[in-house]
This record gives sequence, structure tokens and C-alpha cells, in this order.
Amino acid sequence: MLSAAALALALLIALPAGVLAARRPGFGRAILGFASFVQTIPGLALLALFFPILLFVQKGGLPVSPLGFLPTLLALTLYALLPIVRNTALGISGIGKSVSEAADAMGMTGSQKLRLVEAPLALPSVMAGIRTAAVWTIGAATLSTTVGQPSLGDMIFSGLQTQNWVLVTTGCLAAAALALIIDGLLALAELGAKGRRKWLTWGALVILVAVPLALLAVQGRADRRITIGAKNFSEQFILARLIGHRLEAAGYKVAYREGLGSAVIFRALKTGEIDVYVDYAGTIWANEMRRKDTPPHAEMDRLIGVWAATQGVASLGCLGFENAYALAMRPRPGVRTIVDLDAGSLILGADLEFLDRPEWAALKAAYGLDFKATRAFAPTFMYDALKSGDADVISAFSSDGRIAADGLTVLADPKGALPGYDALLLVKDRSLVPVLKPLAGAIPVDLMRRANLMVDGEKKSPDEAAAWLERQLAAKVRL
Repeated sequence: MLSAAALALALLIALPAGVLAARRPGFGRAILGFASFVQTIPGLALLALFFPILLFVQKGGLPVSPLGFLPTLLALTLYALLPIVRNTALGISGIGKSVSEAADAMGMTGSQKLRLVEAPLALPSVMAGIRTAAVWTIGAATLSTTVGQPSLGDMIFSGLQTQNWVLVTTGCLAAAALALIIDGLLALAELGAKGRRKWLTWGALVILVAVPLALLAVQGRADRRITIGAKNFSEQFILARLIGHRLEAAGYKVAYREGLGSAVIFRALKTGEIDVYVDYAGTIWANEMRRKDTPPHAEMDRLIGVWAATQGVASLGCLGFENAYALAMRPRPGVRTIVDLDAGSLILGADLEFLDRPEWAALKAAYGLDFKATRAFAPTFMYDALKSGDADVISAFSSDGRIAADGLTVLADPKGALPGYDALLLVKDRSLVPVLKPLAGAIPVDLMRRANLMVDGEKKSPDEAAAWLERQLAAKVRL
């Protein structure tokens, strides 16, 4: 649905723009320059740019969503413009002058000349652009996971994080198969148009249109589901499934939006794009509340709860463990605290967010850290970087089971530069409170570390780890 909608919208814009570009060189240079510029923007960046734009539009009173389908549709449409505009303009401008003059001599109007002469002759070039755009669109659509739009990228991103290569391969092959199928159908449509076999052209086009519309109709009849948000690392996947299992047992239907970044996930909850997720006190404190002081954990959690209520969000309190940022490394003699680090001779490996977060700025200011180099990794690959020597120190998470499994040293923070990171359960839909409230204070850090290690170390699925965690919590209640 996503790829078909983006390609259809791109065709509505790019085909007229391509014709106009062929006839007006000045406009052609401008539109091709813009489309080329869009292609230089990384896909993830383009998706992220639409979030603040649509959020601003939403605040202006228009009922648009800054997450999910709409930002992805707009980004993919922009990406699809270049090959269609360029090939349309080249196809029409490449028609010989004699042919154009002959059409004029026959008294054809501009629209008649376009429909009867230019379009058939330019068809191979135009279709090549459309087929290229279709393949690009399907490939880029896998990035939509990062803004909460379900796609084949869900399997790819989840598989990369948990190092489940079967899942990654399945997502990649499915995207490739879809691209080949769409390309084949477009080729059949082109073949039918060239050979004047209308049945072939219309048959391919009906399939291209009917399947997305059928899927849209099915989705439109779907019951209201509780949407559970998650960030892009294993603990979040596990907790999302734990919450989902509990809601399903209470009779709710659930859906998941995973891979959301810290910069957007709270706003997604606030605007109702998701209904519940787990965040960390220090992240809310620094990123959303813009606070730089570091009060005790209990006081921070209380103040966050008060502030969240003003945003239309309920905090059900700490789940019972903390997942704090901490610098970790392989054991070295005499290195126990951040003060002991000889940062100038070391490489820091960080997760994808850490180097742009207030916590990193606070650490640098407190300890004067100036590492030889810094490198960003997906969270699961930070630990591999330590093993391979590509990093000497990493921005680890204190509830990660791999810290103990790999025998790492967690460096103490004697100056208290980092805030507390109690795991907080946040809900938008208050009808969920009675079902989810029993989770508050129920998960000790040792159980969370073990569940995390099941995914990160033993390659279990987040669903399996969540089911194991449920059994442990149930046994604890019985005791």
C-alpha cells in the first residue's frame, strides 16, 4: 500500500513536470535540480525532517499525523520524482524535430501531439523511469520502521538489533521479491502498450491498483488496537511484548510500533500515535523536560509523573529496575571510574543516539573527556566493537546482560554527571491503567538482565524472552 500510494502520487506530480521540463528548459533545470537535491538527503534524515514539519501543521489545527503513513508517503514520493521527471523530459526532448514539425503541420493541438505522437515515442524512456522509481520506492520503504510505519523494515531492523540473520534475510528477500513483482507487472504494461494489446496493459494495471485497494479495505475494517511503542534495542522489544501479552490476556487487540527514536517516541505518545511504552527517567528528564539537575531517583520519578500529567500522559511509576547509561570497557588495571580514563588514547563506541544527547555533553563537561575518536553503532554492535578492538569504551546500558556475560567493567560516575534511568511505564489511554499497574515495581534488574541476555546472547526472540519474564513474575507473585 505504501509503495503504491507513493508511486501514484509521484506519477501525478512527475509526469506533468517532465513534460513541462522538456518544453521549458529553465523550469526543467529547476525541477531536476530540486529532485537531484532530494536524492542527496539520506532516507532516514528525510523521514525525520517531516516529523517537525507535520507536528507544526498538526498544532496549526489540521488533523495530520507526524508519524506513520503520512511522513513516509511524502518522503517516498519525493524520492520517486527524479527518475520519472528526468526520463520523461529526456524521452520527449529526444524526439526529432521533423516529427514534431510534421505533427504541427497536420494541425494537431498541443494535447493531441502529446497524446498521439510524443507519448508513444517517449514511452520506453518514461517506463524506464517509472520502473526505476518503483524499485527505489520499495527499497526505501523499509526505512519507514523508524517513524512508526509498519513495513518489511520491521523484520530487518529487529533482526539487525537481535542479530537474527534469518529475520534480516527474510525481510530483505521479501522486499526484493516485491520489487521484482512490481517491476515485472510494469514491464507487462509497457509490453502491452507497445504491441497495442490493451488487455495486457489493463490487466497489469488492474493488479497494481486492485491489490493495494483491497489491502486498504481490509485495514479499514480492522478493529481498534492498542498501539505499543518501542525504541530500537532488545530491552524495548521485550518490554513491548510483555505489555502486549498482558493486554491481550485482558481482551485487547494490540499492534506494535518499534524502532522509534527517543526524539519522537514521547511525542508519539502525547499525540496518541501510540498508547503505551516504557521510557527511562533520565531521558525524559533531559530530552523532554530540559532539566540539567540530578535529584534522587524517587524525587525525579515523582516530578516526571507530575510533569507527564500536564502533557496528558500518565506515569505508572518505575517497573522496578534502572537501565542507566554507563561507560563500560574490558578490565584494565587501575581503571575503575571515569576519572581514571586516559580518554585521549581511547576510542569511544556509542549507540546511535548517545553522542547527540545531553548526557554526553554533561559527561564531557564534568570530566573533560576528549576521546581519540568516537564511533556510533547500533546498540547490539557496540559489544562486538569491544571484542574486535574497534572501540575501547562503550556507552553501555546497566541492565544489559552482556556486561556480566562479557566480563566488562562499568566505570563509576563519582561526579554524578548522569541522571537516574528508572524504567517508567507511560500510558496515554488511561483505561489501560488497571491492567498495566501491576507491572509497576514488579521487575527486578536481575530478571531484566537475564531476559535481555536471552535475546542478545542466546538469540531467542523478544517474544520468547517476554514469555519467560512473564513466567518468572507469575512465580514471584505466587511465592
